Amino acid sequence: MRGLTRNLFRKTVLAGEYLESLVRSPALRRDFDDVDTFLLFLGYPRSGHSLVGSLMDAHPNMILAHEANALKAIRYGFGRTQLFTWLLRKSQRFTAAGRSYTGYSYSVPGQWQGRYRHIEAIGDKHGNFTVEILARRPELLEKARQRVQCPIRFIHVTRNPFDNIATIFRREKYDLEGAVEYYFGLVDDVASFTAQLPPEDVWLVRHEDLIASPARVIEDWCRFVGVEPYPDYVEDAAAIVFDSPHRSRLDVEWPESLIKTVNQRKNAVPFLRDYTFD
Repeated sequence: MRGLTRNLFRKTVLAGEYLESLVRSPALRRDFDDVDTFLLFLGYPRSGHSLVGSLMDAHPNMILAHEANALKAIRYGFGRTQLFTWLLRKSQRFTAAGRSYTGYSYSVPGQWQGRYRHIEAIGDKHGNFTVEILARRPELLEKARQRVQCPIRFIHVTRNPFDNIATIFRREKYDLEGAVEYYFGLVDDVASFTAQLPPEDVWLVRHEDLIASPARVIEDWCRFVGVEPYPDYVEDAAAIVFDSPHRSRLDVEWPESLIKTVNQRKNAVPFLRDYTFD
């Protein structure tokens, strides 16, 4: 009964947002005329997606919504302008709420979060949801391409698997072994999905690289998306990045057998192979 109530609540919320975005979209139609890139995130919960998404949203020519479930909106019939209006509203609401999430602030003072000068790229930061829904409904990708009427490009954020799994274990509904299985289920889906895409449509960013060299990584993703890496934007965005990654794996007691299992499974995945427990 509780699950049914949650689903009904979510559908009611989505219906309300459908109507709001439908009413607001005509006034914003021309603001979306020059959107030439639609962005979706791929990845795993607790990987640093919120940081990357908020830094992207700070660019004057980009709108990145925080966990808007864009593919679900497309599935339920949101039109192009309506979808973009909804994503913009999600960005504005997250900004108005202070851009605080899981104990961190992702606000970039002096930049364009929730606002824009000229929109060239728009998208949604919801990595694991995107992976899960495309694994169940692969036909949604073509439907999304037809709906947004521009190329779709993907941001794939990785983090040390041991940190990722430890944080999923501590903050989600899984025991440690369950967190390992959930994480690698997403990894398998991401690997399978990205293998079907042209390499130029996927940009891989390691959470640890962003923290070590934020300005360089921010400039890299500007080039990937096709927006100008304005120096003031790069400087202000880089300034809020943490000094060092939190090594969540050290907050958990790991059985040696499970460390061995994670090592074996990650070593079979090219984009995880370089990570180590130590």
